Amino acid sequence: MTLSRFVTKNAFRNKRRSILTVASIGVSLLLLTFMMTLWRGFYIDKGSPDSARRLVTRHRVSLTNSLPGFYREKIRAVPGVVSVIPVSWFGGLYKDNKPENFFPQFGTDPDEFFKVFPELEIPADQAAAWQRDRAGVIVSDELVKKFGWKVGDRIVLLGTIYPVNLELTIRGIFKAPTTNQNAYFNAKYVEEAVPGFKGQAGTFSIIANTDKDVSQVASTVDDMFRNSPQPTKTESEKAFQLSFVNMLGNVKAFILGICLAVVFTTLLVSANTMAMSIRERTREVAVLKTLGFERRTILGLFVGEAISLSLVGGAFGAVFAWTLLWMAKHSPMAFFLSSMKITWETLVVALAVAAVVGLLSSLIPSYNASKVEIVEGLRHIG
Repeated sequence: MTLSRFVTKNAFRNKRRSILTVASIGVSLLLLTFMMTLWRGFYIDKGSPDSARRLVTRHRVSLTNSLPGFYREKIRAVPGVVSVIPVSWFGGLYKDNKPENFFPQFGTDPDEFFKVFPELEIPADQAAAWQRDRAGVIVSDELVKKFGWKVGDRIVLLGTIYPVNLELTIRGIFKAPTTNQNAYFNAKYVEEAVPGFKGQAGTFSIIANTDKDVSQVASTVDDMFRNSPQPTKTESEKAFQLSFVNMLGNVKAFILGICLAVVFTTLLVSANTMAMSIRERTREVAVLKTLGFERRTILGLFVGEAISLSLVGGAFGAVFAWTLLWMAKHSPMAFFLSSMKITWETLVVALAVAAVVGLLSSLIPSYNASKVEIVEGLRHIG
């Protein structure tokens, strides 16, 4: 029997305890992997090249306050701006108010929409059909799979914010590089039906010439309307998305605290398990020494067992984390998770943490076991 086979066999000699240990480490690494993915998605990933050039202009006071429509032409004149469109939240109901039937709906300008969102893929004839039809709508391919829609179908959105029900015809189906369950229709439809909305916009989406122009465009736009009755706040698309996350509080501290608590708890669980396992095998250590095993070999055997258990738990945790993130990304309200994914770097870090936890938790009890004298070990009862 090889040493690696010996380590593997002994790691799972007590199946119940080993399974519980693996499960405990797996749950801990699930949380750790998920938290690291959130951290990477929120604060490290910059998004696609096109999204890095996009900005969002909203009312400085609150998103519930609209902006005058004539701001669009003033923003268009700012150096570095390629195109600008209104994007207004409709918030209607499809069929009923059940969460599974919810999806985001936005009123916008079809003529310039794909200049601001060039990464969205759609057949040219479908884009043209949407631009010609005032009551047309384009939907993501994910919504098509979810509801079984096709081009030409009619859908009705019941107004909740605006006193109007939209009867829309699907004119196109777009595909996005990240998870997307949005629908876009012509904002003039609502303007014609609701006089109070005419000449208003919820936000403006801007695409700059280069990502280097983003900060300059943002400051110029906000300076332009600083003393107006409707002051603006312009920020990158990434920062705009993070503003929803920051409403929950200090998310950075929360994620960091969870990660530290997970690692500490995992270390305690693993250390307790290894201490129990090694203490029960004191006589076995004496037998191994009698057979000629050296102290460093015995030390390596016990440390190897602990690392094996931790890595197995870490692997299960990473798989469960991927499943959890997939489910969260496909939930109706998880807009800010749409671009997140568990990368290979995150998996490597999670497994490395598992290995280090296994090493640290077993090092002291393994070292003490390797120092046991043969006679003392053979006399041990436990």
